[in-house]
Amino acid sequence: MADSPLSESKRISSPRERRERNREEVIQAILDAARAVMREDGVAALNMHEVARRVGMRAQSLYTYFPSKTALYEALFVFGMRIYNERTAQAIEQSGLSWKLIGNALTIFMEFAHEHPELYQLIFLRPVPGFMPSEEGIVEMTNLIAMARGAISRLIEAGVIKSQVSAEQTNDLFVALMHGITSLYMANEPELPPGTGRFGSLIPAAVQLMQSGWGSSDHKT
Repeated sequence: MADSPLSESKRISSPRERRERNREEVIQAILDAARAVMREDGVAALNMHEVARRVGMRAQSLYTYFPSKTALYEALFVFGMRIYNERTAQAIEQSGLSWKLIGNALTIFMEFAHEHPELYQLIFLRPVPGFMPSEEGIVEMTNLIAMARGAISRLIEAGVIKSQVSAEQTNDLFVALMHGITSLYMANEPELPPGTGRFGSLIPAAVQLMQSGWGSSDHKT
């Protein structure tokens, strides 16, 4: 008699696998609680005792998962970077070599800040004095920088962008504009949907401004 899906699941799920799954669930609960605290009290005000209280464990038990507050920040940094990097990679793949990529990149950054304000602040605003990401976090940030610079370079090589400055400066100017618009949006209109309000609605105008200076009539948005 063939095994049913349920019996097969029971057969392949070892005690070790169940313990590992339970551990991953606890870690995710800790990360969720930490993010809630950061949203309510500020990123730099993360408190391990409060996190432990919210997940229903003693502080000493929490330290068996994250030995320090820095370790918790590091895990959140990596978690946020992976979310953002995945969205960036999808935008690059789906947009192709066109000005649509520039608009999508601006939108994705603003949407990430709106949906995950505590991760946005931790990663891009450096609100925690002295905090430096772990080696794993640095790898994720390096991957992001490589993706962004590579995309700008390909747009320049394809003739979509015709900048009078270097590819690196072109990328830096774009990053500065992206951060500036989103920072103003988050500081003044965080309750509004991305793409709306005084600053959130500036994305199309920003793309038009860049295209008027860097674009050509051969490459439309």
